[in-house]
Amino acid sequence: MTDPQRFDVVVLGSGIAGLFYALRIADRASVAVVTKKRAADSATNWAQGGIAAVQSSEDSFADHAHDTLVAGAGLCDRRVVETVVERGPAMIEALLKLGANFDAPRSDADRSTAAFDLGREGGHSHRRILHHRDTTGREIERVLLRRASTHPNITLFEDHIGVDLVTTRKLGAPGPNRVIGVYVLDSRTNEIERFASRITLLATGGAGKVYLYTSNPDIASGDGMAMAYRAGATLANMEFIQFHPTCLYHPQAKSFLISEAVRGEGGILRTQAGEPFMEHVHPLKDLAPRDIVARAIDAALKRSGDEWVVLDITHRDASYLKARFPNIYQRCLEFGIDMTREPIPVVPAAHYCCGGVRTDLSGETDVQDLFAAGEAACTGLHGANRLASNSLLEALVFAEAASRATLERLFEPAAGAPQIPPWEAGDAIESDEAVVITQNWDEIRRFMWNYVGIARSDRRLARARHRIDLLRAEITEYYWAFNLTANLVELRNLATVAQLVIECAMSRKESRGLHYNVDYPQRDDENFGQNTLIRR
Repeated sequence: MTDPQRFDVVVLGSGIAGLFYALRIADRASVAVVTKKRAADSATNWAQGGIAAVQSSEDSFADHAHDTLVAGAGLCDRRVVETVVERGPAMIEALLKLGANFDAPRSDADRSTAAFDLGREGGHSHRRILHHRDTTGREIERVLLRRASTHPNITLFEDHIGVDLVTTRKLGAPGPNRVIGVYVLDSRTNEIERFASRITLLATGGAGKVYLYTSNPDIASGDGMAMAYRAGATLANMEFIQFHPTCLYHPQAKSFLISEAVRGEGGILRTQAGEPFMEHVHPLKDLAPRDIVARAIDAALKRSGDEWVVLDITHRDASYLKARFPNIYQRCLEFGIDMTREPIPVVPAAHYCCGGVRTDLSGETDVQDLFAAGEAACTGLHGANRLASNSLLEALVFAEAASRATLERLFEPAAGAPQIPPWEAGDAIESDEAVVITQNWDEIRRFMWNYVGIARSDRRLARARHRIDLLRAEITEYYWAFNLTANLVELRNLATVAQLVIECAMSRKESRGLHYNVDYPQRDDENFGQNTLIRR
């Protein structure tokens, strides 16, 4: 077996957090960016709405912070919120310097208050969403990937998936628990490679694929969260899964999101009978925070027995809709839906994990030399519910903070680290029963949707825990009996994430933000006004 590949830093993930971080340190460090598909396959690339940052003379840091705190339902860390909000303009400037393009104001009147066309989304008191039409994430990913792929100190490893973090504790070394590298599976050869590093950053994104219906790409299997948990890191608030209210409902429209910006520009949610229902639910009507909108749609569907509701923006000018939402317009048209003439059928879908690997303000976890940023992390910004379009901003702010801490650490004297031993495959053989993987994957996603979804109950959660205990035992046995594949690695991680979500949801005996338990419909600040922490 070949020797470990050595880098100053290993980054797992190639979305906005991983690439921005890599670019911030690459002039002074060697960086490996490990990504399990193509480098452009990331949740960032799918982000439609935009990035929230104070840009208008009519807006303020105080207002942005207030909106974030209100959405977070009492669990946001105010210090983190203020830090992220106040770093917003600098992060936008950094993206502009890298070559990102954001839409300009549409009129002279708009230009007098802001340099960009600013959208408004649910929970925001002002227009503060910078966007590149309706493909903002794709634009940011394009710019970052172009820079990273040509930087001499950055090496991209596509079709590689992290299997497990290597810690000093696992190797029996004395001193505090530290991450010293990663075991990585080359999906093309199914060989396990060793990456040794001084610092490791988890930027692996979310875990939407743990649910049957999700707006996330197929890569969102919670790999970083599961690896960090196995390595001994603390995770926080895993019960808070944000369900995006509006995913396109069509049998062939896999995971296609209808951006919240459509409601920001006047879209109205209606039943199939044409009845608008959000005006009876919340003062902000269709621009209420996402948890409220998702539950309202879920309740409307249960009342009517329908499979979907509709999002109606046909009252806006057709030429404007085509210019503002070209990607959504074209995608809907492919399925025979003209959004300028007819309402769009939509359903809620798992969208964003507000919990994750707990970090400090520098993005470091409680396992030394392990950092996390982006959706894989729980920084304290989102609390019990993410405010729309805050996630791209958070990823940039914490990637930058982690880069500063990393460079300081790299130029300190290094503690001795044990050699990373070769991967032990034991008596594992090639599997001829891959159906076990697909069956278990499907079962997890279905019971998570039915029992641990938008509305939960103690009984449903108990059923989910019973099922995940049985499945994890099956998956563990299969994992060690057969040679690893990318699908098997993802299945193991999904099962771990499902367990963490269930355990955290069972421990919160109240309803708050994204966690709604019909047995405890009220918020209980006295007993549950704190983060849910879970550690192996």
